[in-house]
Amino acid sequence: MKKKFFVLISLFIIPIAVYLFFALASHNSLFLDTIQKNVKNFPKEWKCEIDEKITLDQKITILGFAGLDFEKNKGNFFNLNQKIYNKYKEFNDFQLVIVAPEESKVSIENFLSEMKRISNTTGWKIIYTDTNSILKFYNSLSLKKALNYDFGSSNVLIIDKDRNIRGRKSKNKKGEMEYFESYNTTSAAELHNQMTDDVKILLREYRLALKKNDPNRRKDANEINNRLKNLKNEK
Repeated sequence: MKKKFFVLISLFIIPIAVYLFFALASHNSLFLDTIQKNVKNFPKEWKCEIDEKITLDQKITILGFAGLDFEKNKGNFFNLNQKIYNKYKEFNDFQLVIVAPEESKVSIENFLSEMKRISNTTGWKIIYTDTNSILKFYNSLSLKKALNYDFGSSNVLIIDKDRNIRGRKSKNKKGEMEYFESYNTTSAAELHNQMTDDVKILLREYRLALKKNDPNRRKDANEINNRLKNLKNEK
């Protein structure tokens, strides 16, 4: 009797619950659109402060550009930390990477020192380099939105494990066309709603792929699913 009960749950209740959860997303697709395919990886010489080689391969990356005038932009990165990083920092293969001019190093280090009082920022990966290298790498991404005059941007990108930029270029539930190649960190609402939904959908894709392609990693898939459920409850 108990066995039949669990079979019924597996066949009917769980799929319905998963569908309802992802139906809450603010656009129609249960899979996240691809904006640019196979973008270039970081230059080989780019490393973070602890001399760690940073790569886009096999990582879900939130990528931002700090700019020379970090004091003006630090509120944006506070929003990003609170609305996105804090929610997803426990997921395996998730990373937050900030590319910054060498001249902004002191300002960023002061900011992170302040942030440590309220948040665990050990997962922040900061790459310091020259402005010419930043501009060259950014232009290789072929985005519609250009960098600001100070080599920074208020927008951040979602890049998947195959180095594809992910976002939205389809109709939402209202039938309106949406285009998100990046997400505006000056808008807490955009981070909380659109970007949170989109990172969830990308994580769901990997959960489904793990279950389908590698039965031995179903434990990892279930862990992703449990954490996504917790995020739903938080929202």
